[in-house]
Amino acid sequence: MNIKLKLKKGDEVIVLAGKDKGKKGKIIKMLPKKNKAIVSEINKVKKNQKPDNNQPGGINEKEMPIHISNLSFFDSESGKAARVGFKVSDGKKTRINKLSGKEI
Repeated sequence: MNIKLKLKKGDEVIVLAGKDKGKKGKIIKMLPKKNKAIVSEINKVKKNQKPDNNQPGGINEKEMPIHISNLSFFDSESGKAARVGFKVSDGKKTRINKLSGKEI
């Protein structure tokens, strides 16, 4: 089942559930087929890297995808999580912040 994605790359979001609840970050990459997003400094895991011909081994930290249902758009003016809606005006579809009613 594919959910209509209301968040986009570059949006500042806040985590609603999980180990990083309450943290804020920017969306680096969207994965629409999986309904997930990769957010900077959120859902970090440690990966063990074997030494390669041109790369040393070690433990690397990496951001993993997080489900979009656990994310919400962050309104920097009010400092709260806000829902995103759509508004059609003059044949153009724009995203609006439902908390303040302003365009995103």
